[in-house]
Amino acid sequence: MRGWMIGVAVAGVVLVASLALGFTRAPAGQSGQEIHVIEHAKTDTTVDVGKKGDSTGDILTFHNKVYDIHDRHRVGYDLGRCIRVVPGKNYECTWTTFLHKGQLTVEGPFYDKRNSVLAITGGTGAYRHARGQMLLRSRKGGTEFDFVFKLAE
Repeated sequence: MRGWMIGVAVAGVVLVASLALGFTRAPAGQSGQEIHVIEHAKTDTTVDVGKKGDSTGDILTFHNKVYDIHDRHRVGYDLGRCIRVVPGKNYECTWTTFLHKGQLTVEGPFYDKRNSVLAITGGTGAYRHARGQMLLRSRKGGTEFDFVFKLAE
């Protein structure tokens, strides 16, 4: 029913100082750090609210596994929710990515047919002062997603 919606599960990712997890320093002249992980969108569930079918107000929930940049090792999980705003075009989402050093929370749009940029709204543990933005990029027809967190210093 919503193959493109399966990948909506997006999440904040743990800032782990390891190439296996995709931790890198930003290029010279830029502040912050970048974390790149891959989400496997397998648990997405939509609650049909209001008009039958894809309509404003529908609720999408998820809790998916998150893997390292090489898509080999599980490094955490995410959980969140999205509200359908414009049918066939976008949701507004909030979710948290859990990693062993803390959590990152993001909020913003999820577009059905293009990449999204979400705000990093906070974190816990090693990420308690987190701010910045996260690029959400669809992979494999929306069954996986790249989460590229760009943390501001």
